[in-house]
Amino acid sequence: MNLFELLAEPLSYTFMVRALAVTIIAAVLCALLSCWLVLIGWSLMGDAVSHAVLPGVVIAYILGAPFALGALVFGFLAVALIGGVRDTSRLKEDAAIGIVFTTLFSFGLVLISITPSQVDLNHIIFGNLLGVSAADLWQVLALGAVTFTILMLKRKDFTLYAFDPTHAHALGMNPRLLGALLLGLLAMTSVVALQAVGVILVVAMLIIPGATAYLLTDRFSKMLLIAPVLAALGGVVGVYASYYLDASTGGMVVLAQGIIFAFVYFFSPRHGLVAARLAARNRRREAAAAN
Repeated sequence: MNLFELLAEPLSYTFMVRALAVTIIAAVLCALLSCWLVLIGWSLMGDAVSHAVLPGVVIAYILGAPFALGALVFGFLAVALIGGVRDTSRLKEDAAIGIVFTTLFSFGLVLISITPSQVDLNHIIFGNLLGVSAADLWQVLALGAVTFTILMLKRKDFTLYAFDPTHAHALGMNPRLLGALLLGLLAMTSVVALQAVGVILVVAMLIIPGATAYLLTDRFSKMLLIAPVLAALGGVVGVYASYYLDASTGGMVVLAQGIIFAFVYFFSPRHGLVAARLAARNRRREAAAAN
């Protein structure tokens, strides 16, 4: 079997084409958002919101409402609860985040366990890429288009907010509103990624691409290009690998992105571990020669 046949065979199945489409959309959106999350230092907040939306999604399913609506409500509820616990107790933000997101996530697990359903709601937790329907694909496309459009239209405001909220306020922006909007987009992106990898692995897709791009460039504009490209590459490789290895599709997608990060971590030209060690050794040699 030649390379063309290896690439073409999975595409002969409709479910694989849908899986690839959803994976690429989710990977690109998560990668774009991850650039701001890494820059602001909201990686743990991304973990919290992505897990906290679970009960919202289940309740939306029970009521027959759109998943995005339930996710948004519980995403903002999680943020409000975290802020409330942090501001009204001696606990720091990391402890508040851990308490709120684990409690809401557990609430979602309980709802799944007691909700009669003709479909397996555990797919919300672990993902079900190969079971994506045409309706699911259209929902992902719609949510993805809205999220992508807002991110692109507000990218300069979000970037200024990430670097210097005080300066953003001085220019007439509302940092609190920008933060809330970013968290709302995080909730919507989590819904898109749920279709691909499930709640548990969403956080990886929201952190790994931005962290990888951060090791490759010092310019944020380049991060917004590098992160989606690497995320989409990892997504495609993961889907193909899962097909030929008969492995978990969502797991392989995240594993592929993790392998890309590991390669960049060691071999990035400027910030990689190998480059840093070589630079340190060269400095020691130069110092020894100067003495």
